[in-house]
Amino acid sequence: MTAYSEKAGRFVALLLIAGSGVVTIAKGMSLTFLAIRLQRDFGLNPASIGALIGVGPLLGAIVSPFAGTLSDRIGRKGVLTVALFMAGLALAGLGLAQSIAAFALAHIVSAVAAAVFEPVARALMSDAAPEHLRLKVFSWRYLAINAGWAIGPLIGVWVGAAYVTLFVIAGVIHAAFGLVLLLTVPEASNRQAIETERTSGSAGGWRGLVAALRDRRLVFFVVGGTLLLAVHGQWSVTLSQYLNTGFEDGVTLFALLVSTNAVTVLVASTPARFVIERIGALHALSLGSLLFLIGEIGFAASSGMEMLVASMILFTIGEVLVVPSEYVLVDGISNAGNRGTYFGAHSLSTFGNFLGPLTGGLALGAVGGAGMFLLFGAFAAAGALLFAIGHSMPPPRPEAARTTALDDGAATGDLLRLGQFA
Repeated sequence: MTAYSEKAGRFVALLLIAGSGVVTIAKGMSLTFLAIRLQRDFGLNPASIGALIGVGPLLGAIVSPFAGTLSDRIGRKGVLTVALFMAGLALAGLGLAQSIAAFALAHIVSAVAAAVFEPVARALMSDAAPEHLRLKVFSWRYLAINAGWAIGPLIGVWVGAAYVTLFVIAGVIHAAFGLVLLLTVPEASNRQAIETERTSGSAGGWRGLVAALRDRRLVFFVVGGTLLLAVHGQWSVTLSQYLNTGFEDGVTLFALLVSTNAVTVLVASTPARFVIERIGALHALSLGSLLFLIGEIGFAASSGMEMLVASMILFTIGEVLVVPSEYVLVDGISNAGNRGTYFGAHSLSTFGNFLGPLTGGLALGAVGGAGMFLLFGAFAAAGALLFAIGHSMPPPRPEAARTTALDDGAATGDLLRLGQFA
C-alpha cells in the first residue's frame, strides 16, 4: 500500500523522473562551467576555486538529513517546491553575481537546495510507486539524471560564452518544475503514515533523525554507501589526474573514458534492472561492487586505450547495479512514517564525494596510480560487506513497544502493591 492510489502514484513517479531529467540538463549546462566562470570573471586560482566549490556540497550533506525528517512532518510536496524555488533563485544568482561574496552565497544556497531535493524526491517516489514498481522507477530516474548530465554540458558548449544566460535559464527551469509540482501533485493520504508512526513509535524532527540513526542497519548502509560513493562518485577526479601524468595524450584518453561511461550507463541501465529484479538488491549490489573491484584492478594494470575502455565498461556496469540497489535497500528498511528521515540520513553518505578525492589524491602522491586504484578496490569490497552486515541485522525494537512494556510492568507492579494492602 502507498500513500497514493496506483494511478496517482504512477503519475507522480513519472513526473519526478521526467522533472529530474530536465533539471539535471539545466544543471549540466550551467554548473559544469562554475570553475570557468570563477577563473574568467573573478580571477581565482585553482585552490580557491576548489575550496569555494567544495563548501556548498559539504553544507548540503549536513543539511539533507534534516530535510528528510522535515518532509515526514509537513509533507514532501512543500519541501520539494521550496527547494526548487530556492535552487532557481540561486542559479540565476550565480549568473548575475558581480562579487565573490554574492557568488559564494548563491553557490551555497544552490548546493543546499539540491541536497534537500534529492532525498525528499526519492522518498516521494517510494510513497507514490507501488512496491513492485519501485526498483523500476529508481532505475528510470537514475537513467534520466545521467542522460541529463550527458546532454546539459553539450548545450552549454553550443551556447558558448553566454554563461549568464545559461545560469538564468537553468534557474527558470528549476522554478518552473517547482511550480508544476505545486500545481499537479495531489496531496498524499497520510492515514497510513499516521498509523505506521503510531505503531512504530517514530518521531519527527531531531528526535526522528536520532531514532533513525539508532537503527544499526541504516548506520551500516550509510558507512557502506560512503565508501561506495568514494569509489564511483568521484572517479573522474582521480582518473583524470592519473591519465594526465601517466599517459601521453592523457586528456584525450580521459575524454574517451567519460564518453564510454555515459554510453554504458544509457545502454546498461535496463539490463541491470532486470538483473536486480532476478537476484535481489543485496546480491546485485555485491556484484556491482565486485565489478568496481575488477575495474579498479583493470585501471591499475592498463597500459593502453583498449584495456582502459574495457575497465571503464566493467566499472560502469557496476555503477548501474549499485546505485538503484542501494536505494531499494534503504527503502526496504523504512516505512511510510519515517521514509524521508531514512533517505535523508542515508544522504550522509555523500561525504564519499569528499573522501574519494582526498584519499585518492593522497594515495596517488604516496604510492602511485596502482596503489590508488587498489585502495578504491578495497573500498568497494568493504562497502559491499557493510551492506551485507547491515542487511542481516534485525530491525530495532519499536520505541512504542518498549514504552508500552514498561507501562504495563509499572501497572502490574501497582496492582501487586494494592493487593498487598487489600
